[in-house]
Amino acid sequence: MPLIMEDGINVDDLFGESTSLELGLPTGTSTASTKGLAQRLDEMRLTGCCQKIAWSRLGCIAAISQDSTRVSVRNLQCQQSDGKWVLSDETPLAQVTEAHAGHALVHLCWNESGSELAVADSSGRVSVYSIPIALNSVNGSRQAAFDADDDASQIVGMMWLSQHRSVHSFYQAAKVQGRWAYSPFRRRPTGTYHPAHKGALLCVTRSGVMKLLYQNPDNRWAEITAELKNTSYSDRLLTHAALVTTQTGILIATHSACQKISLYRVSIQWNPPQWEPTQQKQGAQQFPAPSFRLVHLKVEVPYNIPSNHGATGTIDDQLPSTSSLYCLTSLQIILPASDNSAGSTPHPWIVAAFTTPPHNIIPHQQPQVPASIIIRWQYETGHPTLHPKFDDVTSKKGNGQVKAKTVLRRLDDVTSDRHVISVDQTEYGNVLAVSFDDSSISFYDPKTMAAFDGVDDTNNVTSLAQAGFHYPLEPSALHMSFSPSACLAVGLDIDGNIHLRIMEHSYGAENDQYDENKFSAAIAALTLAFCRGCGGEVNTDDILLILIRQLSPDAQTAFLNEVYRALSINCNFTTEQDKLINHPYIPRALSIQAALGFKNSHKARNIVSNVPWAIIQLRQAAMIYPSFFQYNKAAQGPEPHDPDVLRMVLGNTKWALDFSLYILNELFDLADDCESVSSDQEAFNQKRPQPQTPLNHMHDSNTKPVKTTASLPLIIVLSSMSRAFLRLICRGLRGIHAGYANAPLTGDSRVYYTEICQALDSSPVRTDVYEKLLAGIDSAVKHAYTNAGFGDNERPGPEKELLVSSRIPPVLVTAVNTILRQTVPAMRGEMDRMAIYMGDYSWLGFGSDSRTEAYRRFRNVDIIKKTPILARPAAGALGNGETVTGLGAAVRNGGIGGSQVSRRCVRCCEVSEAQYPPRSVLSFRMTLKLGHLRSCICGGMWNLEGS
Repeated sequence: MPLIMEDGINVDDLFGESTSLELGLPTGTSTASTKGLAQRLDEMRLTGCCQKIAWSRLGCIAAISQDSTRVSVRNLQCQQSDGKWVLSDETPLAQVTEAHAGHALVHLCWNESGSELAVADSSGRVSVYSIPIALNSVNGSRQAAFDADDDASQIVGMMWLSQHRSVHSFYQAAKVQGRWAYSPFRRRPTGTYHPAHKGALLCVTRSGVMKLLYQNPDNRWAEITAELKNTSYSDRLLTHAALVTTQTGILIATHSACQKISLYRVSIQWNPPQWEPTQQKQGAQQFPAPSFRLVHLKVEVPYNIPSNHGATGTIDDQLPSTSSLYCLTSLQIILPASDNSAGSTPHPWIVAAFTTPPHNIIPHQQPQVPASIIIRWQYETGHPTLHPKFDDVTSKKGNGQVKAKTVLRRLDDVTSDRHVISVDQTEYGNVLAVSFDDSSISFYDPKTMAAFDGVDDTNNVTSLAQAGFHYPLEPSALHMSFSPSACLAVGLDIDGNIHLRIMEHSYGAENDQYDENKFSAAIAALTLAFCRGCGGEVNTDDILLILIRQLSPDAQTAFLNEVYRALSINCNFTTEQDKLINHPYIPRALSIQAALGFKNSHKARNIVSNVPWAIIQLRQAAMIYPSFFQYNKAAQGPEPHDPDVLRMVLGNTKWALDFSLYILNELFDLADDCESVSSDQEAFNQKRPQPQTPLNHMHDSNTKPVKTTASLPLIIVLSSMSRAFLRLICRGLRGIHAGYANAPLTGDSRVYYTEICQALDSSPVRTDVYEKLLAGIDSAVKHAYTNAGFGDNERPGPEKELLVSSRIPPVLVTAVNTILRQTVPAMRGEMDRMAIYMGDYSWLGFGSDSRTEAYRRFRNVDIIKKTPILARPAAGALGNGETVTGLGAAVRNGGIGGSQVSRRCVRCCEVSEAQYPPRSVLSFRMTLKLGHLRSCICGGMWNLEGS
């Protein structure tokens, strides 16, 4: 095995001559990047586990420092000062350095969901960390000290077991009659998984030992080991191992020091195969225990580089000795992307990348050899074909069956004059991304290895790369990792600096011409990537960055329309309102639309962003009450009503009441403005005061047509989605007021419940009166649809226009007429109009007046509990001089009676304060049920801040 040389030979320095001997050898002026490349290729040659930077599907980026002793995490975040998306500052994980006690850290690996990180050092010791409450707060769950300090235990292959969950997936987008049609299907889990849904990590060591590290239900880690069978001693020294989960078990491909690639199939059996926590509480069930079952396919493949057969099948003897120049630097098993719900896929491929040293010296170098060669083998099984004469031979054992034979059929090689840095399967298996030393990234179809160089087919889209997205050339990086949707990448250079790289697209504008088909394909590709992220519960902030930086407002609207179509979101909720709460995609669509209009924390969103942002908060309030009723009903103990939960209910109750009054205040103003033209329908259609000034009540004299109005309250009551959430909130308010009046509450619980009742009793509008108003608006909207001949199939169109464009569709203009002329005026006698008028709604944050802006600058509102809090100091600094890292350590250690932590959403920049861990089981369960343990109400992840 040749060594990779870091520097060329300077013959002049060797002989002390001032003139060159002109021997054609490389010069000695090696650049820093060349030296770094040689070191990187050496790492890749010696072990298959040398990933120094990794981007998880949860959105966390982990990176090993330049000196290989530390790990830090970063993530994408929206800056609250200007709304720009950037990489956050590094947060060092001190516990990783402590756990490995000075050993060189060599490899990072995230699990399938991106919530758990495995860190391996040069001695094969593995520590595991999890993300409990924030992207920059990482807890240690397994210590590296459990493993032996042995060079033979160095890990050459690593894989997390898949999680047992079925997710929605999307295979492609195809144009049908001028519109994009998306092909969703439910992808079932494949392979082995932990019965208790805990973490499990499978490793292969240099000495050929398989090791399964798994976590028991009590959160303690255990392990089992087994040896791979070897035919000779040299086979025991492995350099690389690739692992992948299939329907029939786990496939493992290994590469040994004697330059052979072998294949194994392994299955992991659990006893018991199912896990029921309820039975464990009764002492009737033990923890699941795994065991290995090996099927030794043992297909040994010696290889020649390049292939000794050309494309025509003839022997290629031009380069008979080049195999000695190449070193294996990457070994992977590639599974083709599934396009159906059954999970049946073609056989996988083994993909191996071989590279030469940066300064290869070949005697009589004719012709020039490629710097890298990618060799592929097709994994195939089949029964061997025997001569027909064997059918006449009588077997003493009866009708014996011939065992299936496993072969690796070599496919055509892919060569390059650049050195391969990494090979990654991206975009959910649809793309093979190859990174090179010159910073270029090439994309290939995994099935054919055809390069994605542009938009070849604008009527069928399978990936961003196929639709024409590409990475521009930027400063070289030695380590590369792709974002969850692969539209961004992070590179780690020789100095340990992280660089963010962003995909680009012409969006149809090329050579001073515009191609609508290419623009449409780009939007469809972004939609497809976003929908795949939604279906797989994957972070989509990388796509959001692309949308904000590269798309115009009109293009963003086109994207949102495609998202609603692709996810099959029926925006018509005039009936079946209860389906809103559990709809998996509505929060995702609303969140990305709200994020597109965010400018900064001190400036009001535009109307197109404000509408979904308001609906997201309405959804949060609507979910609070049924969750509260459910968990209090099942709670045990003398005081089941947890004060922290009641405080959250109190805050959301006050928010819901004030938001309802804010809507009424605007509707009353609009009704007053329309009284002057009550007898002239055309004048009514044209007259519309400027919106968003409900606090100072000073309206601009200019007017707008009703169809193009930009009144947030009017859009909210017209939209069936937001109106359904308002109705659910009213139901919850009635339930909490009537159901707990005589509950045995004490202490803080009694105080908070009393405040809830006081807020309801002192409201200028009773809950039943507000429900009556909503019923009147319902009737007006339904009559408008009916009179226009709009049935159930036609109504989603106008409803989507309300949500996506925040414009009143023509069919609902008559509904606006009825609401402002009849419904709202008829309710005046049942409401305290003066109290509504005098209310302070600045803390809601929806207005654009100076009072609301001043509130934003000096106060924050807890986005979950809806309680005002003081403005925070600069991020990263605590009042006592402690850093975020120190606070993270306090959180990891549990604190004393729980630690008060402040977290900021990386997407909407809102803040939440909470005790961690929660003081009661009820508080924890409710927070977990609402999904706010790791994410904000908008779906964005939390970042820990100083308090």
